Amino acid sequence: MVGSGCTAGQFPASIPLPSPTAAPTLPPSEPAASPSPRPTANPPPTLPSTAAAAPTATPTWTAAPTLPATATTAPAVPPPTATAAPAYAPLPPAGRAFAPLAAFWDGSAEWFLELYDVGLPVGESDTVDRGGGEFWSYLHASHLSAGVVDQCGDPVPFPGCVTLWRSWDGGASFALENPVCLFPCRSCPCDPARDHTHQQQYPRVALAGGRWVMVYEWGAGTYLRTSSDGVRWSGEVHVPGTGQWNAEPGTCPPGASIGEHPHIYDETEYGNCLVGAPPGIYLAGETLYVFVGLGRDPGHMGCYVGAASGGGLSHCAANPILTGAAEYGPLDALGAAANPYFDFRTISSADVVCEGAWCYMFYEGVRGPSSPTVVDDQFGLGLARSPAPTVDGQWEKYPRNPIILDLPGNVGVGHADVVVGPATYLYTATSPGTRGRYVLVYK
Repeated sequence: MVGSGCTAGQFPASIPLPSPTAAPTLPPSEPAASPSPRPTANPPPTLPSTAAAAPTATPTWTAAPTLPATATTAPAVPPPTATAAPAYAPLPPAGRAFAPLAAFWDGSAEWFLELYDVGLPVGESDTVDRGGGEFWSYLHASHLSAGVVDQCGDPVPFPGCVTLWRSWDGGASFALENPVCLFPCRSCPCDPARDHTHQQQYPRVALAGGRWVMVYEWGAGTYLRTSSDGVRWSGEVHVPGTGQWNAEPGTCPPGASIGEHPHIYDETEYGNCLVGAPPGIYLAGETLYVFVGLGRDPGHMGCYVGAASGGGLSHCAANPILTGAAEYGPLDALGAAANPYFDFRTISSADVVCEGAWCYMFYEGVRGPSSPTVVDDQFGLGLARSPAPTVDGQWEKYPRNPIILDLPGNVGVGHADVVVGPATYLYTATSPGTRGRYVLVYK
């Protein structure tokens, strides 16, 4: 499927942007470790002297990423053999039938919690169905959550680096076969400021025609890599214009301004413009779309488009393409009463799939803290759609958002990981320490 094509839209062609001024805000402590078994750590591989250098973190709206050649280092996870994956056919839950996304939108289908724990630890995943019952899941993990070390053998702190998990039973259970960061460092020891091993967060992966593209967050900015096999990846490239920075009032890109929140003393502590945050990705033939969170209070979703190789990214035809609630709502509203305002503070983490006449976007909406005494604790999973194959215009929001649960606590339920095939699966948090799987079935 080929996208509709985009031209530079509402974002200005060029604005002066300084470097982001602070590291990202991280949770105050490491999450609880997953109860799933941990693999034994393998010795770290020896790095070649030609490992790719880290890019500059300075945002700019005009530069196009130039990707290095795909890395030729030994893969952190060995490729599977031709006979490794058994024959596999998904089965619906007893007495139920698989349903398409269109049936959920019209109210005739629902998400059924099929598996409470699939073995993935705390961290946000993106999963690819490789066929024959083989699933790969890319997830940021740390030493405490999964025993992860960097390529030099040092423990990786929270929130961690990108790791590759595998399933041979149709995505029902995953294992980390090699608990080492997927991407090599430039040299040893790894340098967090250069190699970003401490925060390669919220990975999103797209695969089309044998080409792999990944985006993830570091320091509120979006970074991109490509691969020919999903294991060995190019050096990272900063997606131009992404990050958080200070600008003169009224000069942030459309939708990127940071407003006021009733329970946050200083939303602009690290800058008054935000473009990036947890990203999203969609690959349509030779066209690549990268989705980024824009601003706060209210939050928006923005879009870049360019060649599938990752070069020449420019702004989509519509920016923003999606807008959150206009207000926080009643200060004492919680649970279902807060649902209409679930995406006030931020919108991010787009996961886009196309099925039939529509493309669907799953996204995280954050209302923010429920009082000045807590950090963000109101997260929800939103859904929107756009007529296929258009993904760069305005999106229609699902009228009964958020889906799955009423506005929950801080368990990561908004970071959905959707796999569409013979069945439609949704991987997400089921508790503060587990990730499970929902399946879409007719009511």
